[in-house]
Amino acid sequence: MAERRVNVGWAEGLHARPASIFVRAATASGVPVTIAKAGGTPVNAASMLAVLGLGAQGGEEIVLASDAEGAEAALERLAKLVAEGLEELPETV
Repeated sequence: MAERRVNVGWAEGLHARPASIFVRAATASGVPVTIAKAGGTPVNAASMLAVLGLGAQGGEEIVLASDAEGAEAALERLAKLVAEGLEELPETV
């Protein structure tokens, strides 16, 4: 299973707008991805309610994971999005 550990780059954490950006990016990746707080239970990264339910704060470590084909590239792009607090998914890594 591919995995990326990354600290949330959005100051407000994964709430409202940042969560929406992340969920859209996870869905657009075409790869089933889970997200969890470090040591927590993974949830579907394409679910807005699940991502909001994590309550991930700015600077807090999260874990992105997937065992699907193409997971490495998808996780790398999503990790960059989260770590840098970007407003949209980067086109390339």
